Amino acid sequence: MTSVPVIELNNGVRMPQLGFGVFQIPDDETVAAVRTALDAGYRSIDTASIYGNEAAVGRALAESDVPRDELFVTTKLFNSDQGYDETLRAFDESLGKLGLEQLDLYLIHWPLPARDKYLDTWKAFEKLQADGRVRAIGVSNFQPAHLERLMDASDVVPAVNQVELHPYLQQREVREFDAKHGIATEAWSPLAKGGSLLGDPVVAELAVKHSRTPAQIVLRWHLQLGNVVIPKSATPSRIEENFDLFEFTLSEDEVESLSPLDRGERTGPDPDTFNAG
Repeated sequence: MTSVPVIELNNGVRMPQLGFGVFQIPDDETVAAVRTALDAGYRSIDTASIYGNEAAVGRALAESDVPRDELFVTTKLFNSDQGYDETLRAFDESLGKLGLEQLDLYLIHWPLPARDKYLDTWKAFEKLQADGRVRAIGVSNFQPAHLERLMDASDVVPAVNQVELHPYLQQREVREFDAKHGIATEAWSPLAKGGSLLGDPVVAELAVKHSRTPAQIVLRWHLQLGNVVIPKSATPSRIEENFDLFEFTLSEDEVESLSPLDRGERTGPDPDTFNAG
């Protein structure tokens, strides 16, 4: 079985650098997808309350013979549950659906700056970690200004910041801020939903050169930048393909050749203006 590189988070918890995401996988397909991922070698599973498939993830984990201490399970607090008391209730619900006694990583899904609840939410996250109910706490879609405000109000620095990140949106400012403060950067939508990115001539040329798929080239680029990456698919062949990243490497020049592709192009909402849910 291929060994996935791990990174050590700022509180000492170790997290696989490659994980499996279940965003937009229907609940009735999630059990099979997660089981396929576990069989392929993934040990990190990323879900969220808003995905509606936490219970299916829990069923897949319960049916698996992979020991719990080899698994790393992440879920996220949705926007409508922000606030101190609301967060504690929502965490209980998520943990129950997942069928777990302890979560590995809990993330605030969006900062929602207009609602201005993430400081109170973070206090609840701190309590959950202090009580041993979650091993690491972090955020998702936080920009440097949101992170600075959070850290000014707390002694606990987020362990992870999960953001949209791919060659068309390289998030240099976010990655540099995260690195400066010991926050791991995790990429969602790492393939920019496929499409034009996977057909880009630069990516296609590297795929031919390395006898790999364009998706494998982009995911390998993420790993070599130091990003945690969570590709998602419900197709067994692609789940396995996205895991097959460890028998080739890109040169420094090849990694750098993707830098000019940055367009600042989002596939999802802008965290500075998104306040829905």
